[in-house]
Amino acid sequence: MIISLDKKIFSEAVHTVARFAERKSGTLPVLSSILILAGDEGIKLRATNLETGIDLKLEGTCTTKGVVAVPAVVLQQIAGSLTNEGSITLEHTGDILSLSSGTGKSSIKTIPYDDFPSIPFPENPKNRIILPGIILKNLFTTIASCASSSTIRPELSSIYLSIEGGVLTAVATDSFRLAEKKVPLTNKGTQGKFLIPAKNALDIAQALPDDDIIISFDEHQCAFVSQGGMLVSRLTNATYPDYRQIIPKESVVEAVILRKDFETALKRTTIFSDAFQKIRISFDQKKNKFILFARNTDIGESTETISANISGTALDLSFNHRYLSAVLALTNAESLSLLAAGIGRPLIIKGVGDTSLLYLVSPMNQ
Repeated sequence: MIISLDKKIFSEAVHTVARFAERKSGTLPVLSSILILAGDEGIKLRATNLETGIDLKLEGTCTTKGVVAVPAVVLQQIAGSLTNEGSITLEHTGDILSLSSGTGKSSIKTIPYDDFPSIPFPENPKNRIILPGIILKNLFTTIASCASSSTIRPELSSIYLSIEGGVLTAVATDSFRLAEKKVPLTNKGTQGKFLIPAKNALDIAQALPDDDIIISFDEHQCAFVSQGGMLVSRLTNATYPDYRQIIPKESVVEAVILRKDFETALKRTTIFSDAFQKIRISFDQKKNKFILFARNTDIGESTETISANISGTALDLSFNHRYLSAVLALTNAESLSLLAAGIGRPLIIKGVGDTSLLYLVSPMNQ
């Protein structure tokens, strides 16, 4: 195999693909490698850890066809040492892959590729939607943080995706807070639902291009296909809880506040939060004030008062400040609406004018 590539293209591709290689693979060493293919379909890089996989197309010149597996860590280190100017030539002979660039040449010992697994593709192509990659990347990166980091309940460490009525709904929860985001679709015929592990979604988001992505799925895996290649993830085989049951249907008080005021006040108040990261929020409907309070016996206490449009009854609730601040990454709305259903009931936060988001936080004991 002899191929030539632009160094910048090669370096960026290696860093993208290496993310999907197994970091420690004692049972199947080839999983810790990147597979380089040169043939009739052009030049490709592949990697998989059996949870996720990638098949990436590269622009370049193929002089001689061939296939070779190279340790991902070594290839990534070499790619990281390259400048972005000029080209690099890869030549495979025997069990050695030679990389020539300018005045330098490296020789890497290859890995037998016979055991490299095929990257599965969903069997039912009817379950498919098209979505701009930049929207999907933003959806995954923002909502995945609300999923559980524990593997005890795999459904809670996953993102729930539901396609119905021309809308893609993504939900993530760790049982303490919940985020739901909706994205309108152009093709309204497809319906379905599946669970993708949140950590897989984050890896895929890092590798997605900005242009249109075709999402296909069946019972076991989902694929994200673009002109530049394909990404695949195993799906979680579990039932997602009926999260709509915990969303309050009515509220006793609502406060509409400026996002920047909320962010600034929250940042200062959290300095004084206790070991449980607790802060208290108060709705004062008589003075139209929204108040944040925190006390730490070792540091002191802080009170921040924000002008707000409040309707309903006075109410005090306590929350983990990390869960309150998390909403700021989920919406770009200039104003926020906070709706409380009463003592011990969840708080709902929405972006004013942003109908795509619903964020729910469970309160702490007072």
